[in-house]
Amino acid sequence: MKIFVPGRICLLGEHSDWAGGYRRINADIEKGYALITGTNQGIYAEVEPHPTSLVLSSVTPDGKPHGPHEIPMESAALLAEAQLGGFWSYIAGVAYQVLTHYHVRGLVINNYKTDLPVKKGLSSSAAISVLTARAFNRVYDLKMTTRGEMEMAYQGEITTPSRCGRMDQGCAFGNRPVLMTFDGERLDTTELPVNGDLHFVIVDLHAQKDTREILLRLNRCYPMAETEIEAGVQKLLGPVNKRILHQAIETLKTGDGERLGALLVEAQEFFDRYATPACPEELTAPVLHKVLAYEPLQSHIWGGKGVGSQGDGTAQFLARSEADQDAVIQIIERDLHMSCLKLTLSGGPKVRKALIPAAGFGTRLFPASKAAKKELFPIVDRDGIAKPAILLIVEEALSAGLDEVIIIVQEQDLPAFQSFFNVQVTVENFNKLPPDFQEYSKRLLEIGQRVRFITQATQEGFGHAVYCARELIGDEPFLLMLGDHIYRSDGDKSCAMQLVEAFDTYGTSVLGLRCTPEEKIASFGTATGIWQKPGHLLTVTEFVEKPTVDYARTNLRVPDLPDGEYLTVFGQYIIKPEIFNYLEEHINNNVRERGEFQLTSALDRLRRESGLLGVVIDGQRFDIGQPAFYLETLRAFSQG
Repeated sequence: MKIFVPGRICLLGEHSDWAGGYRRINADIEKGYALITGTNQGIYAEVEPHPTSLVLSSVTPDGKPHGPHEIPMESAALLAEAQLGGFWSYIAGVAYQVLTHYHVRGLVINNYKTDLPVKKGLSSSAAISVLTARAFNRVYDLKMTTRGEMEMAYQGEITTPSRCGRMDQGCAFGNRPVLMTFDGERLDTTELPVNGDLHFVIVDLHAQKDTREILLRLNRCYPMAETEIEAGVQKLLGPVNKRILHQAIETLKTGDGERLGALLVEAQEFFDRYATPACPEELTAPVLHKVLAYEPLQSHIWGGKGVGSQGDGTAQFLARSEADQDAVIQIIERDLHMSCLKLTLSGGPKVRKALIPAAGFGTRLFPASKAAKKELFPIVDRDGIAKPAILLIVEEALSAGLDEVIIIVQEQDLPAFQSFFNVQVTVENFNKLPPDFQEYSKRLLEIGQRVRFITQATQEGFGHAVYCARELIGDEPFLLMLGDHIYRSDGDKSCAMQLVEAFDTYGTSVLGLRCTPEEKIASFGTATGIWQKPGHLLTVTEFVEKPTVDYARTNLRVPDLPDGEYLTVFGQYIIKPEIFNYLEEHINNNVRERGEFQLTSALDRLRRESGLLGVVIDGQRFDIGQPAFYLETLRAFSQG
C-alpha cells in the first residue's frame, strides 16, 4: 500500500493556535482561527504489515538511503526510540501511541521519496507522524477518522522531544484548505471548498530568526493584557485575525484571488503594527519586507505575507495565474537567490458524469419485463407527465449539474433505449401532441444528446457492471445511481446535488444513506461510522452488504440513532476512479461473492485507503424492482 502525506503551511492565522488556548484561563480572549493547507510536496511511503517489529527505511531528500532500522513492536522499545529524537523517533512515538490504544502487530515503512524541505516551517515532522498513524489505520483497519489520525499523530509527536502545536498535524487533511478553530483545549476543523485554482509561491528567505524568542515574547501578552503593546497583540490574534480570516474563507468559495491577495497584505500590515513592537529584534524582519516589496514581482502577484511564526523565515505570494507563478519563481531565484516551492490550491476534479447500470433482466417483474425493460416502466411525475423510470433517473443526474449520463444496457435492449432518447416521434404523432408535449418531445432529444450507452455482454454482478464503464468514465470521479430506483428530494436540492456538494467540499468518495429499521437491513448494504455533522455527515468506518440483525446490533450501531434504526445505502454514490483498479483485481483474480463480482468489497477497500463519507439524504428513494415496491412507488408519486 502506498501513502502520501504533504507538508502543512499556515496561510493565515499564525500564532492563533496557542493564543486561543489561553481561553481556558481568560474567557474574554477571542478564539483562535487559522487557515491551513497541505503543500504539493510531502513524504511518500510503501507500507505493509510485519508480525513483530517496526521496520523502517528511507531515502533522504538528497537521495541517500537510510536504514533499514528495526525496532521491536514493544512499548518499552518504542518509547525509548521515541525519546532519542530524530527522524525515526516520530515513527516510533506514533507506533507507541497506536500500540497503547489498539491491538496491532508491526509495520514495514519504506519512505522511498521525500520532496518536502525539512526544518522550513512546513511540518515535515508532523507529516511523517501522520503518515505513520495513517499506515497503521489502513493496514489494520483501525477505523480512525482523519481527525483521529491527526490526534494520534499529535500524541505520537509529543512523545518525542518535539513540542509541536496542534496546527502542525493539519497536514492529515491533504492539499485542501482547512479552517482550524482553537478554543482552550478544544480544536474544531472544517474543510473548505475552493472555487477555481489559486497559485501560491512559498519562499525560503535563507535568513535567520529565533522562533523561541518570538513565541516567548508574544506569550508574555497572555492571558491578561497589562500594557498597550500586550493589548495590541491580543487584538491582532483575536478580533482582527477572526475578521480577516473569515473574509478569506469567502474568497476561497468564490475563487476571488485578487481579494484574497489584498487580505494577505492587510494581515501582514496588522502583524507589523501590533506584533512587531512586542519582539522588534525578530519581527522587524528586513529580509521578509524586502522580498514582499520587491518591485519586479508586483505585476505578477495579488499579494503576499510572512509565514508561520513570521520573522525572516518564509514568505508566501499569491500569483495572478499559473504563468505568473512561474514568473515569480524565476525572478526570486534569479535576482534574490532564494529557493521557492509551488503551492496550488484547487477545487479538485469535478463530478461530470453519471453512471446508471440498467442491464438486468428484471426477473422479479416477469412477465412484464419481457414486454419492456423495468427501467422503461412508466411513472407519473409530480409535474403530471408520465415518464419511464430511466428518464426520471437521468433528470436527477442532470439536476445536479452533470454533463453526461452513461447507461449500461444489454445489447438486445440498446435499440429501445436509443429510440427513446435519440429518435423523434414521427411527424404524424408529433402533430397529435398538445403544444406542451411537443416542447417536451424536443427537450427529450436535447437530453438524449447528453446520454451515452455501453453494453454489458454478460451480467456478472454490480461490480462487473460498473467496471464495464471504465473507459468512458476515465480518470474522473462519477455519480453512480441504481437503474431500478428513483429519487425524490424533500427539499430544494435534488438528492444527487446533495452528494455532489459534499464531494466538492471534502474531495472524498461519498455514499448516500438513509435510516432503515432493523427488520429490513438484511436487504441492503449497511454502514456505520463517526458523525462529523450529527444526523447528516458520517465518516464511514465499516460497510457491510446485507448484514444479519445480530451482526448489525453488535457492529453497525450508529450513535444517536433510535434503537432499531440503521444507516443503509440510499442508492446513490460518488466514487473516485481508483475503484476501477480494485474491481480489475477482483475480475482478474476471479474474486467473487455469491457467485458475482460485487461493488461492496471494492468500496470498503476504497474506504480504507482513501476514505468514504456518508451523507444522510434529505429525500426518499423508491424501488421499482419488485411488484409490491413498484406499486408503492406509483402510489407515492401520485400523491405529489
